[in-house]
Amino acid sequence: MSDDAARLDEAAAELLALPPARFTAARNERAAAAGGALGRGIAKLRKPTAAAWAVNLLVVDGQLGEAVELSRALHEAQDDLDAAELARLGRQRRQLVAALARRAADLAAEAGTPLSAAVTDAVEKTVNAAVVDATVAAVVLTGRLVAAIDLADLDASALGAAVAGSVPAAAPAPAPPDDLAARRARKAAERAVREAERAQADAEREKAAADKRLATARERADRLRERVDGLRADLRRAEAEATKAEGTVAEHEKTQRDAAVAARDAARARERAEAARDAGADA
Repeated sequence: MSDDAARLDEAAAELLALPPARFTAARNERAAAAGGALGRGIAKLRKPTAAAWAVNLLVVDGQLGEAVELSRALHEAQDDLDAAELARLGRQRRQLVAALARRAADLAAEAGTPLSAAVTDAVEKTVNAAVVDATVAAVVLTGRLVAAIDLADLDASALGAAVAGSVPAAAPAPAPPDDLAARRARKAAERAVREAERAQADAEREKAAADKRLATARERADRLRERVDGLRADLRRAEAEATKAEGTVAEHEKTQRDAAVAARDAARARERAEAARDAGADA
């Protein structure tokens, strides 16, 4: 691989771990800073889908790589296992894949971009493909995914289009493990599943507590809303009564003014009458 190709892969891995909303600006800035053929290669990088970005976060987190290694070891150990044990390991693998998908969703939420149910399902399919297929695992573990991967419709061209930069070859299969290594691999896988189950139980308990807190908050909000509505109705009635009272005051003020004018006119008339009386008496 040339130096430019290696630097392009490195830049792609860094950029594709950024939240999708920040990708385009960061890519353009990185391309302008690099310049030349490398800059042109960076400028052509595609923005990842939300599912691909979440899987890239899971690769950076390190848990997906550990799961892929365990899956490879278990696959090599399966020749010595009976049908019941294989079925049990299959269930454990599915639980592990589901737990990893939840972890990816948690990482995405922590990065400020929560995943929808459909995107989380695409993440789970991609993780499952990496755990089941060594070629897919090599591509996914680059941390340079731009599109989700589904084993149901996988072909070579789709796999190459799902990754930015160079397309890695599948890692060579590990040497056949001895019985001790197989047992250790099984125990490690079982431990990972137990941890995933505990994490799921913790998450479900936290969800139940959050549901309860939400219900309590909604009930309190409803009560306060009813109180606010009642106070607003009281305020409207009080305003109507105040307006009516102000009208009554205005009527009484007018009556008082009319009465004052009448009293003043009466006083003047009395004064004129008294003056006339006094003038007649003097004559």
